Amino acid sequence: VTIATNMAGRGTDIVLGGAPEEPPADADADAAARAQAEWRARHDAVVAAGGLHIIGTERHESRRVDNQLRGRSGRQGDPGSSRFYLSLEDSLIRIFASERMAAMMQRLGMKEGEVIEHPWVTKAIGNAQRKVEAHNFDIRKHLLEFDDVNNDQRRVVYGQRNEVLHAADLRAHARAACADAARQVVAEHAGAADAEAEDWDAEGLAAALAGGFGLELPVADWLGAEPAPDAEEVARRTVAALEELLDAREERFGGEVMRQLEKDLLLTTLDLHWKEHLGMMEHLRQGIGLRSYAQKNPKQEYKREAFGMFQDMLARVDLDFAGLLCRLELREEEAPQLAPEPAPPLEYRHQSAGLLDAPPPPAPAAQPLRRGTRKVGRNEPCPCGSGRKYKRCCGAPASNAAA
Repeated sequence: VTIATNMAGRGTDIVLGGAPEEPPADADADAAARAQAEWRARHDAVVAAGGLHIIGTERHESRRVDNQLRGRSGRQGDPGSSRFYLSLEDSLIRIFASERMAAMMQRLGMKEGEVIEHPWVTKAIGNAQRKVEAHNFDIRKHLLEFDDVNNDQRRVVYGQRNEVLHAADLRAHARAACADAARQVVAEHAGAADAEAEDWDAEGLAAALAGGFGLELPVADWLGAEPAPDAEEVARRTVAALEELLDAREERFGGEVMRQLEKDLLLTTLDLHWKEHLGMMEHLRQGIGLRSYAQKNPKQEYKREAFGMFQDMLARVDLDFAGLLCRLELREEEAPQLAPEPAPPLEYRHQSAGLLDAPPPPAPAAQPLRRGTRKVGRNEPCPCGSGRKYKRCCGAPASNAAA
């Protein structure tokens, strides 16, 4: 008798009559033959009794699990049987067929505790299992459709990472990213495409370029000139100034150092923003179902929102990478030169050497404690001037003094 929960024997071959015992290595052929004969006798007895019988105390939500339980019997041509017992209070029947089936049993005169065996019961249970399986399939399909959106974005990000990792020179890529970031900052402060020069946020643009890229540009003078440049011209001047800044930094740091900086900064920025983006996508997926109350398809809304968030993430990657590349400063510190200390002379001396001959250390002399004033007697007047005896005033114990 084997008692198991949910599903029994998966990955284990239940041998009728028990698994045959392996004879010891030093056993002779007769002992092995006797062990095989004993197992064959047990096996034949179990086969004659009907083989393995499976008793199920309930039905699973999935028919596949029930079939796996049934499949424990009748293995490799062995005989076997199975039987399942259910109650009208089981979750599977209670959710899908409890009220209808209970009313039908009452009309037929069935009493509580009486065994119910009818093809209709088996059919109702099978229908309930199919409903649960269809519901679970829809859930998995729904999650897979959401994950497809994340998977498409994951391919793009991992493709960019692989290109950065295997690229020997990222100078062109870094310059293009910096130019895109500069154009993005200019576009944010330019307003509409046909905006006049006085409608520009010149102070905000100058502050953004100075804080983000370290560029000190006379944006107000550009916009105050006649004729005033348009957004494209301002962006072109900004990109040109940014190119000059990067050329100066490369000349100061060296080409090899700049190539390594470009790779490290781009990978770090991309990884950081991708992790943040995954968290935002998870929050979006958890609440996107509420869009159905507005008569909108949650899956379509998720795809639209996810695409916009992904575009914003790529723009932030370029912006942060360009800012770090333009503002990062390198500092090389030399290790302090410490004067070498002379090595102590090597001398071997046993720890017990000289203990017998050495005199004992002198004991510290005890210093007597001397009182600065004369000791007041217990029966003498208290020095505080209260007129009481010292033993009943200041010289009294704490408990008596408090009393």
